[in-house]
Amino acid sequence: MQSTSVQQSQTQARVSSFIMSVYNWMALGLLLTAGVSWYVANSQAMLQLIFGNRLVFFGLIIAELGMVFTLAGRIQRMKASTATLLFLLYSALNGATLASIFIVYTRSSIFSTFVVCAALFGTMSIYGMVTKKDLTGMGNFMFMGLVGIVIASVVNIFLRSSGMSMIISYVGVIVFTGLTAYDTQKIKMMALSQPADLDAGTLRKGALLGALELYLDFINLFIMLLRILGDRE
Repeated sequence: MQSTSVQQSQTQARVSSFIMSVYNWMALGLLLTAGVSWYVANSQAMLQLIFGNRLVFFGLIIAELGMVFTLAGRIQRMKASTATLLFLLYSALNGATLASIFIVYTRSSIFSTFVVCAALFGTMSIYGMVTKKDLTGMGNFMFMGLVGIVIASVVNIFLRSSGMSMIISYVGVIVFTGLTAYDTQKIKMMALSQPADLDAGTLRKGALLGALELYLDFINLFIMLLRILGDRE
């Protein structure tokens, strides 16, 4: 009985450590994104370099997409140090391109929207962590919604409809709140199913992958909320 209790305690400690690592990496990525975004927004030279040159701007976007797909699809084949560098570099580049929000929206509305986003994200993440309901079905449905958002956004590039843009934003809030809960539960299940003898590098790569998923949920939720709640300059 005592041996079982010790094993349960060790398992709980291992799971808690992994989940904490996921959120620590996610927080570091968000801080890096915010710091770079703030720096670029307050530098006329950087603003001109990134947003005054379409080649640079779209080059950064393509680089970001490449990093996300590389991390998501090939992270287990990388060294932990390479995965860490890619995650941090992606967070920094994302901050550079997101600096445009400081041009479009007032800084007070950016801050207030961030607070709302953090509260909503935190609530859904806690729900995903504690619920006993299997969220796989909801996650699949939300992924279909995400595909719909991407298609509608591409179509709206040509239509330039403010009404469609607002609909996409409201749907996006629903989709990314749902994905936050689903991804959190998935990370919890990942932590519970990991063998006890995994090496530190493999553990870090798993934590980085989970952090990337939650980071993307947070950033996209923030952008969708900002389109709805943000006051334009």
